[in-house]
Amino acid sequence: MIEEKSKTTDLAAHIHAKLKHSRLALATPPLIVLEELFECLFYTSMRTEEGELTKVAVTLIDPANPDPNPPRQIVSERWSCVEFAQHIPLDIRSLTKLSKAADPSGTSLAVYYDQDGKLFIWGMIDQAMHYQSFLNYESESGSEQPGLFQVFIDDIATLKVMFDYELLATLKQNVLVTRYLDVFTIGPVSKIIRKNAGAIRAEIKAFLFASHPGEDFADWEEFVDSIWTQTLSRLLLKIQNYHHGGAVLISEDSSAVDIKYALNYKRLLLAISGYLKQTINSYVTEHMIDQRLASGKQTVTRSLYQQETLALLAKTEVANEIKGSVSFIASQSCVDGVVLFGQDMVARGFGGVIRSKKMPGKIYISSTATATPKSLIPIDPKHFGTRHRSMIAHCWSHPGSLGIVISQDGDIRVFSRIEDKLIMWENIKTQQYQKSGKLKATRN
Repeated sequence: MIEEKSKTTDLAAHIHAKLKHSRLALATPPLIVLEELFECLFYTSMRTEEGELTKVAVTLIDPANPDPNPPRQIVSERWSCVEFAQHIPLDIRSLTKLSKAADPSGTSLAVYYDQDGKLFIWGMIDQAMHYQSFLNYESESGSEQPGLFQVFIDDIATLKVMFDYELLATLKQNVLVTRYLDVFTIGPVSKIIRKNAGAIRAEIKAFLFASHPGEDFADWEEFVDSIWTQTLSRLLLKIQNYHHGGAVLISEDSSAVDIKYALNYKRLLLAISGYLKQTINSYVTEHMIDQRLASGKQTVTRSLYQQETLALLAKTEVANEIKGSVSFIASQSCVDGVVLFGQDMVARGFGGVIRSKKMPGKIYISSTATATPKSLIPIDPKHFGTRHRSMIAHCWSHPGSLGIVISQDGDIRVFSRIEDKLIMWENIKTQQYQKSGKLKATRN
């Protein structure tokens, strides 16, 4: 237990330093308060209630001033604090009991400390699903995070600390992670994904030329790539949430994989294409309306209004289609074996067994998304389990393939052969984490 406590202390020190060197330095709690908070949450994560693991979110928020800087325009789904009639001391028993009434996908517990540094639970915060939906790419915007920061208990001995939309740190099974690799948008993995999106980029370019000749594809290319990578991230998040473990292989050569349940599922690809087109349609009609009003016109024509309404409705419908298609494919990962995609991102089947056996003598773990030579650490592939070794063998024998393994505890590892090296990336960024403007002054 001494080692575990030291890790919660390390977590507290890391968060304390982040806050002290930020624009919220004056609101930073004493270090001892953070140590007690994280230690309590860490041991709560090992408790069960009614046979289920404890999962809960806690927000550090001042009851005397819970909303110090509200936006000028408050949307109807924005969070609010509901105060308990009596404050409850923060301890393992109270947290475990209250977790049954505080599903972290929809709410969090409001926690603060008194003048003596004693932590207490003083209420609950609602409407958290909008924040979660944004993080998981299921909405284009989300209500801002209340309080100073939030801590999530995701699993046994697992804490995740969020500030605004930025993941500051994860403490998982005695490992403190403070850096996450954005391999889907930076480095060689992103280049493979972008290459695989070549056909859909060509399709959208042709669509613009035919339907909106005034639009330049260069202005839309980055958006096309972002939707492509976001969809892959959404798929991995769905698989992760099953806690079953799984594997996704993106490879043009399917002959080296025995697929037990073969299929040819194009709907996800078609839905992405439809979403991109309807987003462009919606943007163009909105821009036309703005131009009309800016020119001094007082009204919008019925035709233009109908175009805008239909485009927005179609965009919403196809966004729901993507959501359903992602869920459809993710559920297939619960069958042992790989979920196979072609490089065109058409799903080819699931329950796949990789036949490749030849492995490199060593692989390299990269500590950066770009896999620079100095960031590579050699390791013997025999240290990994069967699922990882199979993926290593396939990616080694088939350059250009991308292998992704999701373990039961949620860890995601990505494999690909880059020149003469088989590279593995871990601590992968999947949710829509964004740098917080409030932490721009952070030194470390």
